[in-house]
Amino acid sequence: MRGELARWRGREIDTAGDGFLATFDGPGRAIRCACAIRDGVRELSLEIRAGLHSGECEIIGGKVGGIAVHTAARVAARAAPGEVLVSGTVRGLIAGSGIELEDRGIHTLKGIPGEWRLLAVGRL
Repeated sequence: MRGELARWRGREIDTAGDGFLATFDGPGRAIRCACAIRDGVRELSLEIRAGLHSGECEIIGGKVGGIAVHTAARVAARAAPGEVLVSGTVRGLIAGSGIELEDRGIHTLKGIPGEWRLLAVGRL
């Protein structure tokens, strides 16, 4: 995982149990990184789920926090094993990237106001 984070210019922020929190300077790189990690662990007969969201983050005690982090965690919780799921916010930011997304509908996310369109990453 750390090798792919370095390759895609991700920054490891925290780990908790079997989870990873990372930030990226662009959503396309974040998606490509998540897909590379997913594909790499499949060779080990493992499945991961990943959730991505883009938004304003707060730096709290040297760690990233705030509603954007909580939203990303809730998106990840909705992902199926082996799935990279993104919020509708990310969709607009990757226009023209060649990344294909498959609509997964409108969802409520626990503790996050409103309804959210979620999309699964298809072909890169």
